[in-house]
Amino acid sequence: MEFSLIERIRQRTAQAREDVRLGIGDDAALLAVPAGQELAVAIDTLVEGVHFPSATSAADIGWKALAVNLSDLAAMGATPAWALLALSLPKADASFIDELADGFAQLAQPYRLALVGGDTTRGTLTLSVAVHGFVPPGLALLRAGAQVGDVVFVTGTLGDAAAGLRLLQQDHRDGDARAAYLIERLNRPTPRIAAGLALRGYAHACIDISDGLLADLGHICAASQVGAELDVALLPRSSALLDLFDDASSQAFALSGGDDYELCFTVPALRAAQVQADLARLGCGVTRIGRIVEGAGVRVRDATGQWLQPAQRGWDHFGA
Repeated sequence: MEFSLIERIRQRTAQAREDVRLGIGDDAALLAVPAGQELAVAIDTLVEGVHFPSATSAADIGWKALAVNLSDLAAMGATPAWALLALSLPKADASFIDELADGFAQLAQPYRLALVGGDTTRGTLTLSVAVHGFVPPGLALLRAGAQVGDVVFVTGTLGDAAAGLRLLQQDHRDGDARAAYLIERLNRPTPRIAAGLALRGYAHACIDISDGLLADLGHICAASQVGAELDVALLPRSSALLDLFDDASSQAFALSGGDDYELCFTVPALRAAQVQADLARLGCGVTRIGRIVEGAGVRVRDATGQWLQPAQRGWDHFGA
């Protein structure tokens, strides 16, 4: 049964690439890194009940398992190429596998990403995806590198995924289009690959927002040995979020909610207008939300100029 499940996944995710010399079906894949490229590698694990609600559709799980990893490549400015999938299942379920593989493939195909191997086993529903991408030497986007005076930007809108999760927790399934939008943002995040590629040579530092803006921008500050100041009034929030939640809740979601998988990055002030124009041409919204300063950590200013003390700064798997 295990090998029949693997074959179902292989058939539904097939993607021809010249750099895949040997893919699924042997003890290991054989892959060729193109000349003049560095290999960027990332891995994330999604566990049922931790990273996605138990009622999430198989297709959405397949999409998200890949999306969160592609987001890591986007944050590095890397072009996706290959993936590995390790899957634990409570039982062999061909229909579930078909739907999961279809969701995975739906996101993989536009990037010509090939699934080249993996493993299946019995256990709690868990997916570990490892992705591989290419980036020219010296052009990878890093967390370290932010400089005092840089402008802090984010792509897209913030807080939508956390709001979508709150709606699911409240069993909000009444067909409201705004609620559906927020839940879709949770289940099917958009990895900002094109934006990451456009930022090569511009951004001093970059990270994807998985654990929350404050937590993830804090990683940039720590790696770069700088501080950051944000203006809460500038945080980009969707109309759906603002319609369904009050200002305090939407603000908290945007600052600390996580799971949006947008990019947060810093660029020199003199390059800010060019970056905004470049990303606008890609159809990717980008918003200036603050600046890099001397010091450490991230501080947030309200509309009156007072410093806020957010109750939470982001997701911690092993927090109290």
